[in-house]
Amino acid sequence: MRGMRQVLSGVVVAGAVLGGIWLATALFEPAPLTPEAFAARYVTPLAPPEAPLAVFHLGHSLVGRDMPVMLDQLAGPGHSHASQLGWGASLMNHATGEVNGFAEENAHPRFRSVGEAVASGAYDAVVLTEMVEIRDAIRYHDSGHYLAHWSKEVRKARPGARVFLYTTWHELDDPEGWLERIDVDQSRYWEGELLRHAMAQPDAATIHVIPGGLVLAAVARAAEAGEISGLSRREDLFLPGDGIHFNDIGAYVMALTHYAVLYGRSPVGLPAALAKADGTPATALSPEAAERVQVVVWEVITRYPPAGVQG
Repeated sequence: MRGMRQVLSGVVVAGAVLGGIWLATALFEPAPLTPEAFAARYVTPLAPPEAPLAVFHLGHSLVGRDMPVMLDQLAGPGHSHASQLGWGASLMNHATGEVNGFAEENAHPRFRSVGEAVASGAYDAVVLTEMVEIRDAIRYHDSGHYLAHWSKEVRKARPGARVFLYTTWHELDDPEGWLERIDVDQSRYWEGELLRHAMAQPDAATIHVIPGGLVLAAVARAAEAGEISGLSRREDLFLPGDGIHFNDIGAYVMALTHYAVLYGRSPVGLPAALAKADGTPATALSPEAAERVQVVVWEVITRYPPAGVQG
């Protein structure tokens, strides 16, 4: 009995110590930005870059290999990119080096380790994204903290670099509804739990947003309203039988979205036919359908101040 009391006493003491550490951390962590302070960060749009960009992508399969290569083609000569990816990798995973699928996902010529890439200061823009389910990332992977971590590291090596958060989406069969969740998750999670926490940290500075989920939802709505020839439902943007990974058309939409935000320019008039990372032609929309998608992308971007784009 005495031994049991000692064990229980030890558990209580350990719990008190851990609780004290958590409380101390919480007390010293800055409060998240208020919605008003958050909005104030984006009153002035970013100036469009005057030269082609070198971009580093940190993320997972919702970045992929094809989409950044499509972006290279849309941006034209001089634009370049490198990336580090993983299987469902979080920003914390990339910071700790515990990245599932590291060897498989980075077996391509555009790979560069994130530590080396960020420390080099060689990139004009760094695009970060968080794992999904975003709720799990927030609960178990300390998303706001690691978003701030990477933003600080980028600016430490290159103070003038631009940092972007590429916000994505969840499974098509989500019980709350795919479109319904995208409508609320941008402010509920991506802004409320990641950006407002991260940008409150000293030296994290302003992080602009590539609103992938909002754009994909807008294109899906336009398709389901019969506005885009060749597309009639949201599933047309995804791999067959896959409720989250985009197909060539979805990759094209995301490449347009990245172009519009990174360069602050309308994507209307950009080519519809592009190649994939392996050099093969990507499935393409007709020129008329591509133009309609480009218009939708630009409408979403210019109505969303955290993108930093002047309409």
